Amino acid sequence: MKHIVKIIALLVAISSVWIGLLQASIIPRSNTWLLPIYLIIILGCYGLLMVGIGLIQFRTCPHEVILLQQDVIEAKEFLKAKGVDVGSD
Repeated sequence: MKHIVKIIALLVAISSVWIGLLQASIIPRSNTWLLPIYLIIILGCYGLLMVGIGLIQFRTCPHEVILLQQDVIEAKEFLKAKGVDVGSD
């Protein structure tokens, strides 16, 4: 619930700044109308950046790889015992 309140507060703040810029004519009106589009583009770029950073910092877990390989071997042995063809690997 707290996260929703933060999002709504942020949207209200951004909207009030945008409406203030529209009424004060500090920035030309033709540019001010495009600010929400610019904001969406910036948020999209930020999201892509965060995903990219997350992928770059993704850690591998060598111990988990060994455990997963053991589970695969156990599953293949179990299926062979049941008479299922699991391939030549």
